[in-house]
Amino acid sequence: MTGDWGGLRTELRDIGIDWELTYQQQFQQNYRGGLQTHNGHRLSGTYDWVLRLDFEKIGLMPDAGFYFKAKGGYSDGINPHKVGASSYANVNSDVGGDKAIYVNKWWFWKKFADKKIELRLGVLELNKDLFDVSPYANHEDRDFLNRLSIRNPTIPLGTGMGAFVKIEPVDWFYFQSAAIDTQARKYRTQFDTAFHDEAWYTGLWEMGVTPKWSSAKGPMPGNLRVGWWYNPTFREVFKDTMKGLRKPEYRGDDVGFYLGADQLIWKENDDPKDKQGLGWYGRYGCAHGDINKISDYWATGLSYTGLLPGRDKDVFAFGVSQAIPSGQYRREKKPEACRETVYEWFYKCYVTPWFIVSPDLQVVVDPGGTKSGRDAIVGGVRIQLIF
Repeated sequence: MTGDWGGLRTELRDIGIDWELTYQQQFQQNYRGGLQTHNGHRLSGTYDWVLRLDFEKIGLMPDAGFYFKAKGGYSDGINPHKVGASSYANVNSDVGGDKAIYVNKWWFWKKFADKKIELRLGVLELNKDLFDVSPYANHEDRDFLNRLSIRNPTIPLGTGMGAFVKIEPVDWFYFQSAAIDTQARKYRTQFDTAFHDEAWYTGLWEMGVTPKWSSAKGPMPGNLRVGWWYNPTFREVFKDTMKGLRKPEYRGDDVGFYLGADQLIWKENDDPKDKQGLGWYGRYGCAHGDINKISDYWATGLSYTGLLPGRDKDVFAFGVSQAIPSGQYRREKKPEACRETVYEWFYKCYVTPWFIVSPDLQVVVDPGGTKSGRDAIVGGVRIQLIF
């Protein structure tokens, strides 16, 4: 929106300094079901300020740099008081309450061995940036808005201080791993828990192949990945304590696994730089049911770039996702618990390169993951400004 500042922005990038400011505005309304539809609308918004430093261009270090992101926003949206979906299926994954500004994440990065190995150290966000990343369903600012559409709730994804390494020996295979502070708390420096109290770290490992299938209109990229994780946190085992007559049990050292796949399945033309076409994605996750409310999760959907003539960058997408409660949780703690399912559609319209409007429609079946939840229909629009 603000242009090149008379060439200054380009000059800064040439010497290794780049920044970006974006603002996201959402309007949503609960049209049917949920907790209530009376005054069932809300405005909410967030901003993101990103700074990127390229140490090689600055003259400090080859193949290295620094990333910093600050955020702020207002409102917690309609989910808590109007819809009643679980935190896993929040109808607006971008909201975070009234926060003027806070540091979201930062890290130092360095690449080795002809850029085949990448290391990151700092406050890392495991989802969106690093693990189970999908080009079609990954970020609430660019893709689907409901959290269940873009995030696997069986994986202990989060943000915290830690380390990440990725090894990519060939252009079609990678292996990566990360460890972050399990006790990290949002809106804090992360130093207070990373270097104090118990040395608990959540570990994630992922490996995948990124084939490019041949077609009459050129290569069609895809991604197949498998991952597993470890969480040391001690949590209560789901067991009926008979109103205190039986002592509660606790267990840590939890593990689980997940699968993911993305594939461009149809391409409009043979231009290798053109992204128009139809893509598919799928996800699955599994966790132990004795201490995890959600033991299984799956999601799938389609995303079409350039569906309408003359709108080559616009995106139309549909996805369905489901969180399945564990059998032990239902038997021992909450018999009325049931599957929570989300159907979501959105259309991302590039009015200009810096002004993006995205109407969004969601159907949440059994919001809150309970049989008593009334199926909700939520509609709205997301606006993004890129400065």
